[in-house]
Amino acid sequence: MWSRRDFIQFASISSALFMGQPLTALAAKQKIILDDILKFDSKGQLTLLHFTDIHGQLKPVYYRPPSENYGVGQFEGIPPHLVGERFLSHFDIDKTSPLAYAHTMVDYLDLAKEYGRLGGLDKMATLIKAIRDERGSNNVLLLDGGDTWQGSYTSLMTQGMDMVSAVKLLKPDAMVGHWEFTFGKDRLSELLEKMEYPFLGGNVFDTEWEEPVYESTAFFERGGIKVAVIGQHFPYTPISNPKHLVEGWSFGIRLLEIRKNIEAARKNGAEVVVLLSHNGFDVDQKIAGMIDGIDVILTGHTHDAIPQAIRIKNTLLLSSGSHGKYLGRIDLEIKSGKVKDWSSSLIPIFSDVVPSDKEVLSHINTVRAPFESECNRVIGKSGSLLYRRGNFNGTWDNVICDAIMENRDTEISLSPGFRWGTTLLPNQDITVDDLYSQTSINYPEVYRQEISGKGLKNILEDVCDNLFNPDPFYQQGGDMVRVGGITYRCSPKAKMGHRISEMRLVSNGELIQENKNYIVGGWGSINKEVKGPKIYNLLEDYIKVQEKVSPKFKDPVEVIGM
Repeated sequence: MWSRRDFIQFASISSALFMGQPLTALAAKQKIILDDILKFDSKGQLTLLHFTDIHGQLKPVYYRPPSENYGVGQFEGIPPHLVGERFLSHFDIDKTSPLAYAHTMVDYLDLAKEYGRLGGLDKMATLIKAIRDERGSNNVLLLDGGDTWQGSYTSLMTQGMDMVSAVKLLKPDAMVGHWEFTFGKDRLSELLEKMEYPFLGGNVFDTEWEEPVYESTAFFERGGIKVAVIGQHFPYTPISNPKHLVEGWSFGIRLLEIRKNIEAARKNGAEVVVLLSHNGFDVDQKIAGMIDGIDVILTGHTHDAIPQAIRIKNTLLLSSGSHGKYLGRIDLEIKSGKVKDWSSSLIPIFSDVVPSDKEVLSHINTVRAPFESECNRVIGKSGSLLYRRGNFNGTWDNVICDAIMENRDTEISLSPGFRWGTTLLPNQDITVDDLYSQTSINYPEVYRQEISGKGLKNILEDVCDNLFNPDPFYQQGGDMVRVGGITYRCSPKAKMGHRISEMRLVSNGELIQENKNYIVGGWGSINKEVKGPKIYNLLEDYIKVQEKVSPKFKDPVEVIGM
């Protein structure tokens, strides 16, 4: 049983980080000096815990935060659209502190060596159990924001069962989804039967009968308070992922349904209404400004992480990052059916500091055992820092684009702007586990085809509008498509069709000609009849012949006007 003192040591990590204490050194002493910690300010009767976008990562990871996270329109220059020094300045964070490492790419390599990996489901379980012990389990709700099952070798091999069985041990109260749908309707149904908590989504309807596919709302009694949790699956799943995987279902934001569900929850006596959402941060910011009656939005999808919840009108909004790096917490004091006071924190899970939960660790070892040898098989070595996340090209996708051009003999290559994918430090072994953390999808074929210069520009313009449309309701997920073999300029603030310019071939510096066809390779196509080798096989073949893997060309995009 955890003591109050033990709990403070670990649940207050996020506050302790402001002190700039090197946690690895503290961990070596097996203690955190309590006098140097700003304790979590517990409030009221109800605690909400939230994780999201784990993407199949059972174990601790390196994950470099992005160098670019541009906001446009009303969201320009405000959280979560702050990176690096601007982020640190806004939140008054010491650039040498663990919190700076958890949230930014500033001095990332140096701080990574100092503070190590983050995450691990066994570490998260320790914090969850500690908080339940400190607050009382009947006062805590644990909510899964989705994108939990996909994104690793073992999740692909087990078709999500490794994650379902492990997360189940955390005892979540409800879940929503996005990449979960890419396992297909039948497999999704099988996995949901293994869960013992609801998969909520009031925005998915059967197209034949116009009936909801899932329950929209679940009710809980916590801390003597009746809580309604309304689920929101990713609204653009059939657009950002292959439509045939969810044939017969329609998605969408569905504001009217959200309003109806809030009204129904209140009529049923809910004193607190929580929207468990996979809409994305800016979509949920807009919803919070438009719809009354939501006390808390726990948002996911965009992988954003900020130290504290933000308040929009009467709604608290918290995003809990990705890849198991964080555990989000909001405490609420409720009086007369209204939120009177609150406190929040995003707790970075430093794996060198937080001890493992033995039950969850044992289970992780068991589910990984049949695959451990293959997961740990070394296929190469990193020649530089390899990461994915950012609005534009990350170095992992630069390598993928290089591999496609070489192994498919193309002039140009494209890699989807997936936000998931872990990081490798220079001179690290590249294992099968690392490879699949970048490529683990159920539609992995690498195509090779002719595309005209006009068609190529249209692709870039379409994806760019998806990312930088000033109305977040038209942003359909993901970062900018990654490119190989070309350079271009991007003006995020320009109008649709006018954001992309100066497209040039890297090979000769020539401008891309509108009426000329080019040989293009890519992967992750949402079209059903794509032929070609699987991306993880192609990339493994490429890595094996490299002495050390580094991108051949790192900066294909010049961003202007930001």
